[in-house]
Amino acid sequence: MAKAPHGEGRSDLQGHLLQGVSRTFALTIPRLPPKLYRAVANGYLLCRTVDTIEDEPELQPEEKRRFCERFAAVVAGQEAVHPFSEALRHKLSERTPPAERELIARLPEVIAITHSLSPADRRALERCVAIMARGMAAFQRRDLKGGLDRLEELDRYCYYVAGVVGEMLTDLFVNHIDGLREKYHDMRRLAISFGQGLQMTNILKDRWDDYGRGVVWLPREVFERYGFDLSSLSPGTMDDRFAAGIQELVAVAHGHLQNALRYTLMIPRRETGVRDFCFWAIGMALLTLKNIHRYPLFRSASEVKISRADVKRVVQLTALCHRSDWLLRGLFSWLARGLPEPKTCEIKIRSDDEHLFGFPHRN
Repeated sequence: MAKAPHGEGRSDLQGHLLQGVSRTFALTIPRLPPKLYRAVANGYLLCRTVDTIEDEPELQPEEKRRFCERFAAVVAGQEAVHPFSEALRHKLSERTPPAERELIARLPEVIAITHSLSPADRRALERCVAIMARGMAAFQRRDLKGGLDRLEELDRYCYYVAGVVGEMLTDLFVNHIDGLREKYHDMRRLAISFGQGLQMTNILKDRWDDYGRGVVWLPREVFERYGFDLSSLSPGTMDDRFAAGIQELVAVAHGHLQNALRYTLMIPRRETGVRDFCFWAIGMALLTLKNIHRYPLFRSASEVKISRADVKRVVQLTALCHRSDWLLRGLFSWLARGLPEPKTCEIKIRSDDEHLFGFPHRN
């Protein structure tokens, strides 16, 4: 396993909290240079807080909306963090994992780090949390037991929970890495697709966990093309028509991950830690998609979860390739072999200023 370089923040509160709330990001974020690590780790913990509010089964949609709005105000320095942390902590049920309960209890320390960042970094984090909080709250008010209506709605949901994180990361990368400013526009557009590829992979993998919470993030229009009604979905579903819809979404996610590779190759070759941070996420998503492609009718996420050996392989191979665009392209192709051909589509995303972003996937 690759070893993170020594530096600021490796043994601090943020590193400890990351270990509890995300095994994947606890692995990838420490590959970043120290100052970038500090900002990215903080941004992830802020986003994880919004996720915790969304996932809490005992909170009603209106309560979730209020907590999301309050948290955006806390991050922006417009509301005190201690009352917010205490109010949310007392609302969390035993179904919320202990690591997430610790995150909420220690929010005052996390927010203190947020407010110590540079003004440019703070703006990136504040924007991300505000858009994510508003977008998640909008979806929480809907009855999603029978799925989303259209693929475009899935695009929008993925933007609110992941694409906007890609935009935040791009802003932070530009703030800390010389030579990226002229690539900013293209990278920010690709960042939306990068986030969607990772989020779609998670949605496909975690569909039965979401179903258990009364939520189906799959788009009905895709499955209706194959004659399957998502309202009849259950964890025991063994229907080839459902499998066909899953395979189409695997192809869409594959296309997004190709854009994620394009994004990664825009990072200067000297920034091997940043390239590792990006490509490790891509590689693990590709291997997960391959498992879903092989077993589209799996009954538990554990059946398609990649192994520690798979993670180690991605890490070791990336270390051999990260300075070469040609080798990284080859590694991507090797990891993706056997996946359905990437599906061409267009993303339409509503951002915080109500503009629509759209661009096609390209092979």
